[in-house]
Amino acid sequence: MALLLLGSEVRAQVDTAKQERFSFHFQNTIIGQYKPSFSAPYSGQNSLQPGEETQVSVTATLFTAARLWKGATLVFNPEMSGGSGLSSTLGLGAATNGETFRVGDPKPAVYLARLYLRQLIPLGGSHSFQQGDANQPAAYQPDSYISLTAGKISLTDFFDANDYSHDPRSQFMNWALMASGAWDYAANTRGYTPGFLGEWVTPRHELRYVFALLPKTANGNVMNWDMGQSASQTLEYSYKYHWRNHPGKISGLAFYNYAGMGDYRQAVANTNPPDVIATRNGVRSKVGGGLNFQQELTPDVGIFARASMNDGRHETWAFTEIDNSISGGVSVAGTRWHRAGDTFGAAWVNSGLSDPHRDYLAAGGYGFMLGDGQLNYGRENA
Repeated sequence: MALLLLGSEVRAQVDTAKQERFSFHFQNTIIGQYKPSFSAPYSGQNSLQPGEETQVSVTATLFTAARLWKGATLVFNPEMSGGSGLSSTLGLGAATNGETFRVGDPKPAVYLARLYLRQLIPLGGSHSFQQGDANQPAAYQPDSYISLTAGKISLTDFFDANDYSHDPRSQFMNWALMASGAWDYAANTRGYTPGFLGEWVTPRHELRYVFALLPKTANGNVMNWDMGQSASQTLEYSYKYHWRNHPGKISGLAFYNYAGMGDYRQAVANTNPPDVIATRNGVRSKVGGGLNFQQELTPDVGIFARASMNDGRHETWAFTEIDNSISGGVSVAGTRWHRAGDTFGAAWVNSGLSDPHRDYLAAGGYGFMLGDGQLNYGRENA
């Protein structure tokens, strides 16, 4: 498979001598992907299609932010996206293009991505000047603080961060490399959700918790505001350290989702062909977690690794059909060849399904991304 990434970003010039009241940034990313034809003994409605294929995706985001009062920032991001992933982002748990979404219509659409208010509460001690960036006006920010955020957010903006493998617009594009594959994080079809987030941050420790809404149906775009019947909670702790004077970080994440999920075992036992949607007859949960590691080796070389899993008893609800995943890789900055904006990276990700999920697909069931009508199970490698 050959991959081509083209991207451009326009950034405002920052006067580092003073703080900014407003911040305006813009990104535009175009990704073209190609795969040759391959032989397949059978295909289902959710298979990776065996024919030769070329697909292009495009996104554009306007990042606007304003400092309202001391420590308070209002963020507003309209976004446009269009195009498609390979085979309409079907047939792979670790889909190859993190800029595409599971939407049926590839025509460009404009929507509200983020709208939230964030309040920082300093805990005393030192301050550092933060250069202006997307959704961040240039400002002196405390090195230790508590923050409260409420509104429409992307959980991946705050959780599961990794300096070397997190942003599909400038790093690895695979879904299971931009985030932990088995973290079924709360989001609508395009990756955003209303939520309330609390953070405690010091130079060495970080602790985050979010309560967020889930969609009314799996892979849905309409969120369920009945929080007694459906919601998501995620907790993450990160420890930052130095090894031989090079920074590193290790994080542990746990999540708990509950919604009207179907049950894979019940679907195999009670419906023919098995239909997990037909078993959505009560509130069920999905529990999981993951570890995330990064380590700078030299100022321009770093390594990373992730491992994640969930219980896999009930249907995937928001992210992707992966129940366990492990990944790792290396990233090299272009300063070595005198092009600081370049990055060379190599990574590997191995993903799998739980026994109930695997048996459901093998019996002819379908999820919202996987399902061949039958299944000869094997782990997925990228």
